[in-house]
Amino acid sequence: MTKTLLPSALAAAMAAALLGWAVPTHASQALATARNCMACHGVANKLVGPSLRDVASRYQGRADAASLLAEKIAKGSAGAWGSLPMPAQPQVSAAEATTLAQWILEQR
Repeated sequence: MTKTLLPSALAAAMAAALLGWAVPTHASQALATARNCMACHGVANKLVGPSLRDVASRYQGRADAASLLAEKIAKGSAGAWGSLPMPAQPQVSAAEATTLAQWILEQR
């Protein structure tokens, strides 16, 4: 009998990240980790940048929130959360940026 140590989506995302493959867009937390979002953003705690819950709260109720955040992920942002800019993330595809933005908005 074998034991599964990681959920399959997380295991796939980790393997993809280690091997440089595309990460499945449905594995949002794993995707955020693989694309280095979690190096600067905690889900509940501010690290270098704001917590993902704070981001979700700020954009709550905006019809364009997902597309706005996806654009900020891809192109970067300055001045929204203080003087430290968020650099562009060219390693994140447009589909991944949309998936990440939607996942972030769920973190309220």
